[in-house]
Amino acid sequence: MAKLSKSELENIHKLMSDFNQLKIQLGDTMITQHNLLSKVDELKVQYAEEERLLIDKYGSDAVINIQTGEVTDKSGES
Repeated sequence: MAKLSKSELENIHKLMSDFNQLKIQLGDTMITQHNLLSKVDELKVQYAEEERLLIDKYGSDAVINIQTGEVTDKSGES
């Protein structure tokens, strides 16, 4: 019966180990992506709620400068 040389067997083991490590890293990346997408969805909900509160307080015609916090209406009046 034929048998791999020690170096051939070591090379195959190393390649398989490297392959398995990459699969694990890819799985970790997918989990991270899923978690980040969930956080984006949560932020969208929080943003929509904050936007609704601001509309209730300042009106739907309000324009808010997010740099200064100044609130004007669409016509440009304060």
